[in-house]
Amino acid sequence: MDISREPETSPGLSPAQQKRLLQIARTAIEHYLAFREVAPCAEEDEALLQPAGAFVTLREIDGVRGCVGMIRARGPLCIAVRDMAIAAACQDPRCRPVTREELPELAIEISVLSPLRRVSSPDEIDVNFHGVVVESGGNSGVFLPQVARSHGWTRDVLLDELCEHKAGLPPGAWKRGAALYTFTVQEIHE
Repeated sequence: MDISREPETSPGLSPAQQKRLLQIARTAIEHYLAFREVAPCAEEDEALLQPAGAFVTLREIDGVRGCVGMIRARGPLCIAVRDMAIAAACQDPRCRPVTREELPELAIEISVLSPLRRVSSPDEIDVNFHGVVVESGGNSGVFLPQVARSHGWTRDVLLDELCEHKAGLPPGAWKRGAALYTFTVQEIHE
């Protein structure tokens, strides 16, 4: 897949479109928890029907309760948000599944991703602005831009953490031929 020089701009969704995505996410989780089926998503807004990758993060007072995403667009944004919301609630292997009783206490955060852009040098990565994907030998890992900011990581620390803890690669693999991609996000919060 040649995505080497796609533009790195996430969609500028309006407040109404952002609110609609949050509604899609919450409704999808509620429906799935009640009926164990994926609800259809009838959407008319053209911006929400455009292909885009997305992550959905569920937050509780003590931190992250689930986070699952789709890096590369495979279909409409509204469908990606619906599916990733259900996956964050019920399929994140790091967390126990969300229950109907606790859902009202959880806050939803959506990250709408720009297309990936391959970088030729780590110097092109701004840890305060870019999300990063590393790929090598069939392994890959991703960090949203919020991760490096929240930890105060430098670029080298971010890339080592990404290789070792997300992609299963040795630290420093990014210096030895691993492919690096950046993206931006539009963060949407409840």
